[in-house]
Amino acid sequence: MTTPVPLTPPRKPDLIVLRDPAEAQPPLVDSFQRRITYLRLSVTDRCDLRCSYCMPERMTFLPKREVLTLEELYDLATGFIARGVTKIRITGGEPLVRRDIIDLFTALGRRLGHDLAELTLTTNGTQLASHAEALAKAGVRRVNISLDTLDRAKFAELTRRDALPQVIEGIAAAKAAGIRVKLNAVALKGVNEHELPDLIAWAHGQGHDVTLIEVMPLGDVEEERLDQYLPLDDVRRVLEQRWTLTDSHYATGGPARYVDVAETGGRLGLITPHTNNFCAGCNRLRVTATGQLYPCLGGGERVDLRSALRSDNPEANLVAALDEALRIKPEKHHFRMDARGADPALARHMSMTGG
Repeated sequence: MTTPVPLTPPRKPDLIVLRDPAEAQPPLVDSFQRRITYLRLSVTDRCDLRCSYCMPERMTFLPKREVLTLEELYDLATGFIARGVTKIRITGGEPLVRRDIIDLFTALGRRLGHDLAELTLTTNGTQLASHAEALAKAGVRRVNISLDTLDRAKFAELTRRDALPQVIEGIAAAKAAGIRVKLNAVALKGVNEHELPDLIAWAHGQGHDVTLIEVMPLGDVEEERLDQYLPLDDVRRVLEQRWTLTDSHYATGGPARYVDVAETGGRLGLITPHTNNFCAGCNRLRVTATGQLYPCLGGGERVDLRSALRSDNPEANLVAALDEALRIKPEKHHFRMDARGADPALARHMSMTGG
């Protein structure tokens, strides 16, 4: 068994080493004068669930040779930090299925309190129980966990895997490790809409925030998107028949708008790409596990960072590639959910782009 390559200096001379972020570089500001401080970095397109609104059951994943190494992911992250990114969220696919992924968290965690303010994770929770303590030790203080239902049979139907007990165990493990948990639930018409109040009440009773998300038309799936789409304006009206909701000024740097629920004492986020576009304040860039930078989740514009990383002059080429990404970042996405049988807004799946 080989010993993993350490991600801390001194580095092997054959590994790419980018300029230290202590050396000043221009901040990331797009053509609409939005400053980019938040990177969502995917480490794999692979997932151990097959959520019906995300991917087909027989999903084809990328060859591993196309995916960036952990060392390249680390170098890429430091390149963004050098340009003023202060928050990094590790995404997938399911990040925790990536072998030795804790090494990356540990390496990036050493920057916390210096040039990095926050290191977070989005996960489906199935692998979290065995990684929660290591993540906390690395400096992860907050984690988003996808959970659309508390009904075991419905969970198995939605995800095509009977894994709800593992997710619940993972949520408990994160809480025990001192990691703040936020649950993400995709609101699905006719599927989980009637149990959303109970899911919210359960989460708030456990001390967790919840964010509801409108389904997004990304990638070909085996169900009709319009049949899945549930506007969150409708959900809010239903919730207001049961609870008192008050708009909150709380923000995490993501796209959610929050309300406080008086009766539960908890916080509820709403991500509404269709009913209430959130693009005006976008401060994010997304990078796939293959090093493709997408300036907009809902756009086809992209820049190849893998080529920059693997070039003869990775430092200069990465700077140039990031400048190009800022130039082409669109003002807003163009998701539409108003036509039955329409092609998805983009062919790539969410698991490929990174959540």
